[in-house]
Parts: sequence; C-alpha cells; structure tokens
Amino acid sequence: MLPFRQIHLDFHIHEAIPGLARNFNPHEFAATLERASVNSVTCFARCHHGWMYYASQQHPDRIHPNLQDHDLLKKQIEACHARGIRVPIYTTVQWDHQTAQQHPEWVAVAADGAPVSMAESMPYEAGFYRFLCLNSPYRDWLKAHVRELLEVFPVTDGLFFDIVWGIDCSCRFCRAKMREGGFDARRKEQRLAYARQMIEEFTREMTAHVREFNADCSIYYNSANIGPGRREPLDAFTHLEFDALPSDSQNGYMNFPRQARFERNLGKDCVGMTGKFHRGWGDIHSFKNRAALEYDCFQLLAFNCKCLIGDQLDPSGLLDSTTYDLVGAVYSQVAAKEAWCEGARALVDIGLLSPAEWRTGSRADVGATRVLQEAGHQFDILDSQSDFSLYKVLILPDRIPVSPGLADKIESYVANGGKLLASFEAGLNEAKTEFALPSLGVTLRDNPVVDESGELVRGRIIGWKQAHYADFIRPEGEIGKGLPSTEHVMYTKALEADATGEAQVLAPIILPYFYRTEAAFSSHMHAPSSGEIGSAGVVQNGNSIYFAHAIFELIDHFALPWAKKMVVNALELLLPEPILRHNGPSTLQTTVNLQPQHDRAIVHLLHYIPEARAQYLSVIEDVIPLFNVKLSLLLPKPIKTATLQPQGQPLSFEVDPDGRTQVEVPRLDGHQMVVFEF
Repeated sequence: MLPFRQIHLDFHIHEAIPGLARNFNPHEFAATLERASVNSVTCFARCHHGWMYYASQQHPDRIHPNLQDHDLLKKQIEACHARGIRVPIYTTVQWDHQTAQQHPEWVAVAADGAPVSMAESMPYEAGFYRFLCLNSPYRDWLKAHVRELLEVFPVTDGLFFDIVWGIDCSCRFCRAKMREGGFDARRKEQRLAYARQMIEEFTREMTAHVREFNADCSIYYNSANIGPGRREPLDAFTHLEFDALPSDSQNGYMNFPRQARFERNLGKDCVGMTGKFHRGWGDIHSFKNRAALEYDCFQLLAFNCKCLIGDQLDPSGLLDSTTYDLVGAVYSQVAAKEAWCEGARALVDIGLLSPAEWRTGSRADVGATRVLQEAGHQFDILDSQSDFSLYKVLILPDRIPVSPGLADKIESYVANGGKLLASFEAGLNEAKTEFALPSLGVTLRDNPVVDESGELVRGRIIGWKQAHYADFIRPEGEIGKGLPSTEHVMYTKALEADATGEAQVLAPIILPYFYRTEAAFSSHMHAPSSGEIGSAGVVQNGNSIYFAHAIFELIDHFALPWAKKMVVNALELLLPEPILRHNGPSTLQTTVNLQPQHDRAIVHLLHYIPEARAQYLSVIEDVIPLFNVKLSLLLPKPIKTATLQPQGQPLSFEVDPDGRTQVEVPRLDGHQMVVFEF
C-alpha cells in the first residue's frame, strides 16, 4: 500500500538560472519533509526542459549546466531513506525541450504538417510543449535512459512517467505503423484510435522493461488514457493517480469527486494530486489557503485515496519553510486520521454511468455529481464494463448511447430488481432512432421540432441568457413534492416522447406559444407558457423513471433548483431507504466507508464551501462550522459504539424500528469522522 502523505516536487529549471541547488543540504531537506509529516516525495531525474539532475554517464551533456552537485538526486534519495521517507523518481516522456531541439525529426507532426504542441504559436512559443513521438527512435533513447536510472539507483521506490498522451500524430513513423495496422491515417478518428492503441502498447512495453531491472518499484504513467471506457493499459500501472488541482481546471472542485468515484473501483491503490499553489503547476511563490488544502486532502481520505501535494523546489535547492509549515499543518491531521482510512471501501447505493466513455462532450456527469452530493447520496461513477448488480439504482445521464450489448446488460439488471433513472437521449440506440430500453416505458414521437436548417433542437443550450427553444414542465404528485404545481422553465427543448403501456406520466411538458425566432419573439428571452400540454416530461414505468429533458446538463449549466428537486424526488421513489440521510445544508458533503479488517463503518462529514471570488477560479477561505448535525444510517450490521475520531469522543445513538441508526454530531469544523463499530 502506498503512503498517505506524499509530495510531488517539481523541478523544471531553465539553464538561464544560475547556481542550481547551491544551498542544498540533504539533511535539512529530509528533516524539513519529516517535520511536515511527509512520508513520500517524488524527486526529479529529468525535467521538461530536458535537463538531468543526476550524474548521467550516458548523457553527461544533458546534466543541467548550472547544477552545483551532480549527485543531487542521489543525495535526496539517501537522506530521505535514512528517515524512512519514500522517493519515487520522476522523468518526463513526451515533453523534453532539449531532445526536441536536437532531434526535430522525433517531434510529433500534426495532420497539417506542423509540430504538435500545447502552445498556440510555433516556433516562437515560450515553453517546452512540443510533443515527442513515441514511435520514433526516441522510444529507444527513453528506454536506455530508464535503464540507466534503474542501474544508478538500484533501490528505486517508484517511477513517475509524466506526459504520456495518445496524441494525433501524422509523422512518418506513425503513418507507417498505421498502414501496417490497417488504420486509415487520413481520418482523424482513425488516427486517435491508433494513438490510444499505441499508448497501451508503449506503457506495457515500458513496464516490462522496468521489470527487467526492478521487480518491485511502483510505476505510474501520467495522463495515459485511464478513465471511463478506457481501462486497457491498467495492467501496466501499479497504482493510479489523478491530477485535479481544483484551481487549474474548468471543472474546478468537481474534478476530484468524479475521478475518485471512478478510479477507486479499479482494483488499484489511488492517489489524488492537489497542490500548494494558489492557481496551478509552476505557480511558484504562491500559497493555497489552509482551508482549501485541508478540504482537498480530507476529501481524498473520504474517497479512500492517498494524498499528494504538488510543490516546486526552489532553484537554490531549499524547501520553502512557509510551504512546509502549511503542508505540515494539514499532513499532521492526515496522519492522525489514517487509521480509519487504510483499506477502507465505499458503501454506496447508486451507480452513475459516465458519458465520458462515449466522448460526447456532455457534462451531464458533473450536474449529476452535484445533485447527488448535495442530497447526501452515496454513489460511484461507472463505465459500461462496471458490475451494475452492485448498485440499487443505476443512473444514465442525458447522453448515453445504448448498444445492443449494453441494452441487454441494463435490461437484465432491471429484470433482477435494479432501479433505473435515465434522462433525455440516454437510453436511445446508437443511431438515436428509437429507445433501446423497453424498461423505460417511453417511445419517440414522430416529427420532432427542428430549426430553420432542419436540425433537431432538443437539448440545445444557446449561451447563458438566450433560451430559444425553452419549454416548461409542470411537476405534480410525488415528483413535484416541495414544488408548486405550475410551469417551470427548463431552458431547452425536451426530447419528444410518449409513455407506453402501463407507464405513468408523472409530469407533462407544457409548450410555449412559439419558439424564439426572428419572425416571432417575446420579451428578452423565451416565450411564456401557452398552457398547452405537449409530450411526456417525466415517466415512471415500474422500477424505472425517465426525464425527457437533459436535466443533468441543465443542472450543470444553470443550477436549476426545481430540476434538482425533481431528481431528488425521483430517487426517493426509487430508493426510499438510502444509506444516509442528514439534516445539514446542501453544502455538507458525506461519504460512508467500510473497514472490513476492523469490522466498522466510517462516515466522513466535510463542510468547506468553494466560492467564485475571482474571475477564473473558486477558492475556499473560511471554515464555517455546523452544529447538531443529525445522521440517519442504514448500515449492514448492528453497531456497538459510535465515536467521533480522531478525538475518541463517544456519541449516543438509537436504532429505530426500521433498523436505521440515528446519531447527532454536536459540532462539525471542516472535517469529522464518525466511526461505528459493529
């Protein structure tokens, strides 16, 4: 098992910076890490600039020209090992500025003949972002470099291979390989399919190469395809890591939950990577707020992941004392909590099928994750290879095309008692011509609404303000519990469907007077309701509920409270006895884990509130306490004791006639574990 308290110590240093590691002291280096409760630090052999930080015999010309001590990496490893601190070795793979400069024939080539680069302007970019092609002779160069590392450092704890991407490359090496493999290199989708195949083959080859010299070290390839529907090179990894700096992504604080809820079920140890940076990687001399760093790390513990904080070593070789005071303040708390996290696994009710597998560009999983977390539901994120039978409810959000094989799997799941919630085009066949899931109890209407060009308008969102094709829904009965029985705007056109057989319409679509066009428009936005009933809005067919709108994309775009409420109401119909209920606000995040080796359950409560206090990022600055948080739990065994940990404070509890355990947490400051011994 990997340690809980890790550091990834970036060291990408340009040759114009003098006196590299001039103040490095190995004993102070390791002592600083130890004081900060760090038990693993990833150190650099070679950086994106292409420079090396060890005494390479193969490439002495590539040792950083201003490195004061060529044994920097060796001394970092020795000093840390003396204090029981693990030291995986970092090397770059596809970004290496020196290699790209010396061997332009090894640089990946785009379909238009230009070098493949992350930067917008070539060759005048400020950066090292040209991609090296792993089909070129560079692969042999890289393998020789890795062999040298393993020979120079025979006691290698691990290898971190950075920038391993399946890129769209049309260099002569890739074109030849594509011809051999029967790929049509003229078609982008064929090139990308080959790129994924090539990365799988590369990672397996490199892992086999590493194992010739080291049988035990950990191996991780950063960005190498692992995700929903992309498990193929998993056997080349010893563990999984996900880089999800909340301040360095368009998904912000929704990255960690989505990645962790998927990767924690792949049978590998998982590490979540945040940073001490205010913004993103390379944001040197910046500091994350302590509350934000606590949230990142404690959330990872709740997801049964190990913690990793990114930092960048100063060119002087000194670790920044302010940074490691911050790290130590958080990691000392992680150390106190680890005993209730080691070997834990999630206890869940719901499986959320991710649209990322089908690369539709949909963010429905973001909206679904938001509403499920805010409602306190316990869930995993799945792909089509997941075992659906482990879940009481399966959610297909908005845009999940259903192949015949997937249809059989879902129908079998429902026939065996599983509950199904689907929305919009999720459940249609791959051609979108009919529903592939009879259990939904819906059928497509003929002659759906189209625009002036004859294109379907359903699910179309036009910017923030305009809703040209908005219609309305009138929530009634159980699906409308807590909502007024009147029209609620949905900002997009629903998929036009009717209930079949014994299926029941829980809420109808109400049509506008007209859809907004140049010829007919009303006020600033959409036309008002005409009162005319259209197609079915929400349909229940036994153990299945279907929403005709792209309801999860609407939640992601507009945070519609009535859309969230209807989803929560639907889940109450399908899942009347969830694992957990609470009386806290929607900002309270909950997870329930089991520790089988200790015969206990652990509930993690988190209350940190990200706020958009800047144009481009959300931040957490304050910890706002909650008081008298009541929990109602449906646990798999009777319990003997309930305690707050790591404080060791006993809690009184009751078990109601339905077998639910009732307990009250008097105060929650940021993060609290409630432990139930069976």
